[in-house]
Amino acid sequence: MIRLEDVQHNPDVEVLMKKVHEYLATMLAITHDEEHAHHVANLSYRILKILDYPEREAELAAIAGYMHDIGNVVNRYEHGRSGALMAFHLLMRMGMPAEEIAVVIAAIGNHEERSGFAVSNVAAAVILADKSNVHYTRVRKEDEATFTTRDRVNYAARESFLTADPEKREIIMNLKIDTSICSVMEYFEIFMVKMLLCRRAANFLNCRFGLVINGNHML
Repeated sequence: MIRLEDVQHNPDVEVLMKKVHEYLATMLAITHDEEHAHHVANLSYRILKILDYPEREAELAAIAGYMHDIGNVVNRYEHGRSGALMAFHLLMRMGMPAEEIAVVIAAIGNHEERSGFAVSNVAAAVILADKSNVHYTRVRKEDEATFTTRDRVNYAARESFLTADPEKREIIMNLKIDTSICSVMEYFEIFMVKMLLCRRAANFLNCRFGLVINGNHML
């Protein structure tokens, strides 16, 4: 049985993950580094465990979460699809059963905002874990004048965390935003597609999605 640590310590995966970080750094894009990969892997696992899904399903979510951005080594755009194809070959060589590979690559291929869809519990968990990782430490640029809209929203986010309540069947994204950098309205304008994807992912897990910004319930 292939475990998360097997994937993390696979030499080919290690090289590709390092190259993702290196190539995106040349573009000064939001970080998709080892820390982000670990965060998404761990949170994907916790979401399914808290909601009482099977252990193996939670571990497959962790594996998909760890590998979800690997396609950035090819190109930043459509990296979900290229990453899914790469993960297929990597996991096949490692000896993972085809049935489990299908679950992992579907989650990787469906995590992007404009083309993603919660096709499984694993895919839903990865979407929620990835899209909730909004934080100023992910911004590489130092000159605010050069910020993209995505940079600005991330830079404004001082705190972000996701909670899941198995009894209320709620998944809540909590944000603390510096409104001198980005207003709450701007956040909605920029990340509306992301939030809608999170809501659909939560609904797939039979949960309500909520958004709390600076202590105010927005959704």
